[in-house]
This record gives sequence, C-alpha cells and structure tokens, in this order.
Amino acid sequence: MLNTKSAPRFKIGTTYKPIGRKHASVCTVVDIYTTTNLAGEVVRIGYVTSHEFCGQKVFEYEVCDTTIARGLLTAIAA
Repeated sequence: MLNTKSAPRFKIGTTYKPIGRKHASVCTVVDIYTTTNLAGEVVRIGYVTSHEFCGQKVFEYEVCDTTIARGLLTAIAA
C-alpha cells in the first residue's frame, strides 16, 4: 500500500494568504506536526502557521495542507 502522507507537502517558511477571510494577512508555516500509529506509519500531517495581528504573533495549529495550497503566494506572484 502506497502511503502518500509520509512526507509533508510544504516546507517550513512557506507563505500563503488564507482565502475567505475579510482581512487576511500573510501567514508563514513555522512547524510541522506529524502523527504516527503504533506501526510507525504516518497517519496525519498538520501545520503550525503564524501571522502578525496588532503587533503580536498569532499562531494557528493543525492547519491542513489544502488551506495552504489554496492561498500560496508563489502561485499568485508567478
């Protein structure tokens, strides 16, 4: 069985702008959380992202890769 979730899709430092927010700011991937089962297989990958709000860093945990893929800044700039 081929496990497509074994490697993270995005690297730390990837920037994106979330779609659907009224005042969306640029977010940056700062950490990657990987969940494994007892057999050692990767079953879930989540991202930790941060953005600035009122001069402070705000962190979001367990951001899925689809959210990042929809708002990639490199795809918009190209």
